[in-house]
Parts: sequence; C-alpha cells; structure tokens
Amino acid sequence: MLQKLKRKLVQTGAMIAGNGYLVGFLKGKIYQGPTKNVCLPGLNCYSCPGALGACPLGSLQSSIADPYQRISFYVLGFLILLGGIFGRFICGWLCPFGLIQEWLHKLPGRKFKVEKYKKVHAVLRRMPLVFLGVFVILLPFLGSVGGGYGSPWFCKAVCPSGTLMAGWPLLAVNVDLRALAGWLFGWKSLVLIIIIAASIVTMRPFCRYVCPLGAIYGFFNKISLYRVQVEQDKCISCGRCTRQCPMAVPVPFSANGSDCIRCGECATVCPTGAIHVGFDRKISIKKSEKINSNEIS
Repeated sequence: MLQKLKRKLVQTGAMIAGNGYLVGFLKGKIYQGPTKNVCLPGLNCYSCPGALGACPLGSLQSSIADPYQRISFYVLGFLILLGGIFGRFICGWLCPFGLIQEWLHKLPGRKFKVEKYKKVHAVLRRMPLVFLGVFVILLPFLGSVGGGYGSPWFCKAVCPSGTLMAGWPLLAVNVDLRALAGWLFGWKSLVLIIIIAASIVTMRPFCRYVCPLGAIYGFFNKISLYRVQVEQDKCISCGRCTRQCPMAVPVPFSANGSDCIRCGECATVCPTGAIHVGFDRKISIKKSEKINSNEIS
C-alpha cells in the first residue's frame, strides 16, 4: 500500500511539474518559453497548453522528418541515457498518460484481462514496435525524401495523449482553433475515446499495446541500471507477483522483459522477499539450476 501511494505521489508530481503553465489552460495558448527546448522524460505533448517541455517522441519524429536528415543527437542521447539508467521506470513513475490510464482503471465496472488470451496478447504486445517502426520512423522519413519536411505521423494521426492534454483543452477555450478542427481531429478524438474505454476495463492498454516511447525504453530493460532482481533460491513459484503485475509480466522468468514498467508492485506481494527493485543487484541462481538441483536431490 505504501509503495502504491509513493508511486502515485511521484506520478502526480511529475505531471504537475511538466505541465505547470496554468495560464496556457486558461487562455488556450501554448507555452513557448526556453524550457520548451528541453525534453521531458514521459509522453507529454509539446502542444499541451501547460507543457513546460517537449515530448521526446515528438522531438524524435521531427528530427527524422528533417529533409536534410539532421538527426538530433540530443534527442537520441536523451533517450539512450534515460533508457540505460532507468529502462521503463519512466513509464511506471513519470509518464502523465500512464497515470491517467491508471486513474481510469479505478472506475467501477467489469475488468478484462487480455493476457488470458495468450495468442491475442502475444500479437498485441508487439504492436508498439509496429507503431514505432511505421509511424515514428518510416512515415516521417518518407515524407522528407522529396526534399520537403515530413510529418510527425504518430503525433498527427494516433497519439491519444496529445488529444487529451493538448487538442481538447485548446479547443475548449480557443474559438479560432475550434473552427479549424477537421476530420483528422475527429479521428484522433475517436482513438482517444477508444483508449479511455479500454483503460476502464483493462490496465494501461495504450502502454501495453501502442506506445512507441515505451517500446524504446523497453529496449533497455535488460541492461538498465534500475532493474528487477529475483532471488530464485527464495522463489516458491506462488504466482502472486505475476498476478499483481499491471503489465502481466511473468516476473520470475522475465523480470526485466521489455514490458516491465518497474512499478515495484511485484516486490510488495512477494511472501518470501525474493524480489528486489532498484539499483542494487542481487546474486541469484537461475531457475533451471534450481530445478536441476532439486531433481538431483
């Protein structure tokens, strides 16, 4: 319980800190100060009226869409640095849209676990890589091939976080922008409504099955300094950690898989204290070694 409260406080603090320009929400204008040149760690739309920084995913797309192929080493370095240190800790502790999905999931109603349908879950959990490859990399690059600037297609056509935190608030108070909203905004609003509905019945559906930024940070999970360690000699295979995991990670066997958001909930329910989350590294024996030793004995 204390772990959940701690994480919620950090998540809420990160959301407020990254979107603290209250004047923007009141006037329907985007903050353009010097901090907008700095990337925020989570999915935090640049066009959000209160956003004090840039979204790393949007910045990456804009860099790839440059017709002169001037890839931003700042953005790449930022993602590599955060990924190498924290992995998907960013998703679990610092991403505003992740927190919003968790709030939605607390609403009353019947809940649905996609992971029960293993084949469907296996296909869907690879979709963030598709969105990353197609909408973040390929389409922005192809748009720049003819000499013009490509478009940040994920932000433009998909991202529900941008619609919720930027599109809807801006149009709510800015009449001029409301007149310019067309079919594309209607499409993105439909995507957001679907994600909202899905979040009520399923934990973090966007993070699990769509988010390209989560896919990028997930690449680093196996090597990041902040990680999950399981002392296999203490593990009794009770399954509590996996049932508790909001991302349905099979913790004893894939503690640092690409889906893990480092929330730490697995450690809080472990009856033997076998799971450790953080920068400290624990020596553990492999599950296979434990099984073999039991068979010999």
